[in-house]
Amino acid sequence: MKPSLLILHGAIGASRQLKAVATSLSEKYDVHLFDFPGHGGKKLPEGPFSIKLFAAAALEYIQANDLRELTIFGYSMGGYVAMYLAKHHPELINRIITLGTKFHWDEATAAREIKMLDTAVITEKVPDFAAVLAELHAPNDWKEVVQRTADMLTGMGKDNPLKPDDYRDIKTSSLIMLGDRDKMVTFEETIATYKALPDAKMAVLPGTPHPVEKVTPSLLAFFLS
Repeated sequence: MKPSLLILHGAIGASRQLKAVATSLSEKYDVHLFDFPGHGGKKLPEGPFSIKLFAAAALEYIQANDLRELTIFGYSMGGYVAMYLAKHHPELINRIITLGTKFHWDEATAAREIKMLDTAVITEKVPDFAAVLAELHAPNDWKEVVQRTADMLTGMGKDNPLKPDDYRDIKTSSLIMLGDRDKMVTFEETIATYKALPDAKMAVLPGTPHPVEKVTPSLLAFFLS
């Protein structure tokens, strides 16, 4: 029986963005692509977006599908959710792999990120991206997905769900990855998290920026295999 691999997408993203990676790993793993509530066409939750909400939804999926020998790969926000799960439910997870995850949040960081989530600016300045978001999240309104994400980041800036000391308690084997051309996540916060985790390795992906569409699937699959 193959070990399980749960793939978690990033903020304002959807699982289908990681299908190429999932396909490349299907021989080694029983691969599961998962969409967070309100993403990828899933029904919007009644309450606000939060890391706790997304982690609870992923936990429910893990338990409902009886995922064993579980590795979780989380891209960007998905990696944060994976770490949150490892903090609160370590018995369910064998290994965590993250890519391009922003671990450090404060009010200034959140404010910078939220500037990129202005739906009016996205519509006017990058209409192609707006069209992609509309397609990814239909039948939900992509603008609501983006606004709820901005609200979540504001909350994380005021109260980071994972504090620096929390990582010292996460004993799950971890691989922390960052693209060498990532302009959203700093080497400093990535290295700090890597050093805080008791059982971690770190990898830098060459020629790799933050957007998941620009990550080479075969390179990513190499580190996940």
